Amino acid sequence: MALTETKIKTARPETKPYKLPDERGLHLLVTPQGGKWWRFRYRFDGKEKLLSLGTYPDIGLKDARERRDQARKLVAQAIDPSAQRQAQKAAKPEHAADSFEVVAREWHAKFSPTWAENHGGRILSRLERDIFPWIGSKSMSDITAPDLLSAVRRIEHRGALETAQRALANCGQVFRYAVATGRVQRDPTGDLRGALAPVRGEHFSAVTDPAKVGALLKTFDRYEGSMIVSCALRLAPLVFVRPGELRKAKWADIDLDAAEWRFLVTKTKTQHVVPLSTQAMAILREVHARTGESTYVFPSARTNDRPMSDNAILAAMRRMGIEKDEMSGHGFRAMARTILDEVLGARPDLIEHQLAHAVKDPNGRAYNRTAHLPERRKMMQQWSDYLDSLKAGNDPPSARL
Repeated sequence: MALTETKIKTARPETKPYKLPDERGLHLLVTPQGGKWWRFRYRFDGKEKLLSLGTYPDIGLKDARERRDQARKLVAQAIDPSAQRQAQKAAKPEHAADSFEVVAREWHAKFSPTWAENHGGRILSRLERDIFPWIGSKSMSDITAPDLLSAVRRIEHRGALETAQRALANCGQVFRYAVATGRVQRDPTGDLRGALAPVRGEHFSAVTDPAKVGALLKTFDRYEGSMIVSCALRLAPLVFVRPGELRKAKWADIDLDAAEWRFLVTKTKTQHVVPLSTQAMAILREVHARTGESTYVFPSARTNDRPMSDNAILAAMRRMGIEKDEMSGHGFRAMARTILDEVLGARPDLIEHQLAHAVKDPNGRAYNRTAHLPERRKMMQQWSDYLDSLKAGNDPPSARL
């Protein structure tokens, strides 16, 4: 039954808070202290949420219903009213709800939970430093391609070409979100394709020549430093995960009986499975005797409560005379991708799965973490066998996987 002004005025506090329901998700919360708070309950992305609409009598019944209706319209446009309010609070007070900064913060709040923390932080910092000061207060519908170009050109002029490209890409993501939520009709960043100076690609250094790979692996075997770093060095080319994922590997995620390593991919926050070859298992059993009681497979030299330094493997390679422009921590991924494809003829989708890249099925749906696991297990074993052959100085045949 809908509320009336009389019912609201005569509502008395009780020992516990209680609600007076109105219509369409609106209710009045009466507190034991006598406060009367308007609340709007709604569902967004499958979750029930609550939005405060002010207090009575400052906000009367009519005004509360108008605020509720405004929030309902936002929900109908796939905009979370709570996220929009938080974005407006974070933006400068004078910025309107449809300003670039407010919409960008709303976009960031919606999608950042699916990103690695550092990634989300870098994006927001980039927008705050290089974009908001110039177009943050402008209405999304008033921003033109020249406005955007003027902002990113400031970044370009200081020589940060890659940052300029990334900032423009982030602006495009904000505009596409605005299109999806009905704020604007189109994304103007498409008009700026080719307007910025190209970035000179600096890919992670990697050894991809099979003859040189064998020499590299022999060098790893001769490493005379820490036993833990030695095991990490020898395991890295066999599993070709990202450097941070290797150094933060936890024993709780490794099933030595099933020969599998399951973990959350730091970049995409999705589950990933690494089938472990017999060679990888031998290294893990070796290091398990030393660190099996620790949380981390490769703990810090100072404490078992932290993983090894992010510079440990790089420092080991440099001490062995492997130069920066020859091999990097990420280089094992490029090594595996190149040789599996060009030499061993592995299926590209299996390689991409094992690199933890997004792969979709013929219907456009993302494969789950166990997709093609038997085939990937076979590929990982053949990859390890191939590396052994290279290390032994053989010239193995290009057996197709």
